[in-house]
Amino acid sequence: MKLDSKVSLITGGTGGIGAATALELARRGSDIMITGRRIGSRAETIKDKIVSLGRRCFLLAADMGAPGEVTRSVHETAAQMRSVDVLVHAAGGAVPGNLLQVTPEAWYRAFDVHVHAIFHLSRAVVPIMKKKREGAIVLISSAAGSRGCLGAIAYGVVKGALPQLARSLARELADDNIRVNTVSPGIIHTPFQDYLSPEQVKNNIENRIPLHREGKPEDVAEVIAMLVANDFITGETIAVDGGMTMRIV
Repeated sequence: MKLDSKVSLITGGTGGIGAATALELARRGSDIMITGRRIGSRAETIKDKIVSLGRRCFLLAADMGAPGEVTRSVHETAAQMRSVDVLVHAAGGAVPGNLLQVTPEAWYRAFDVHVHAIFHLSRAVVPIMKKKREGAIVLISSAAGSRGCLGAIAYGVVKGALPQLARSLARELADDNIRVNTVSPGIIHTPFQDYLSPEQVKNNIENRIPLHREGKPEDVAEVIAMLVANDFITGETIAVDGGMTMRIV
């Protein structure tokens, strides 16, 4: 897909991987709609950077755990920007707790934001993409979704669902030239990792990540942009994790 003058909707685009993706797609020529639960100074800074690249950028407050707001984000993007060519669902957050610790509310909220939002986003955006017979959807899974991860059962389960959801959507939408893929980040240096102690960070770098460094949001954004641009990849999941999930010891 040529991104010049295309429109990309980035959920959770106010920070971390979402923000890096918004900037990378803008550099490649796309206009950008960013959603976030809160639109503050950080989001305005990202918007200014995108506008400085000569691209349009709009900000929209929307909670991806609320179906009505999920659908509204697509409709408002189409109304303001006349199209939605690319969807990147980067909204989400940590869900700590093992089976006996995590609350039912946190469990259901995890599915609302990480999984059910994709259902509602896709039902709203696919008819728009079908009219143009072109579209790209990228989901953000996690290394925690492909391996057992202690102390985060809800997060691991919802992230593990995304590659299969992407495969199912990719197969269903292929005749309309709508491609669906997933990226699976490992330990990426974002505010998401701020809860880690210095000892945990040290252990990650020395023992868990074969490349012995944390990733950057830009590392993931480059892969997302590749999946958007490459017209012959669909239904795939690409790990961006410094080799963490391929290792045995």
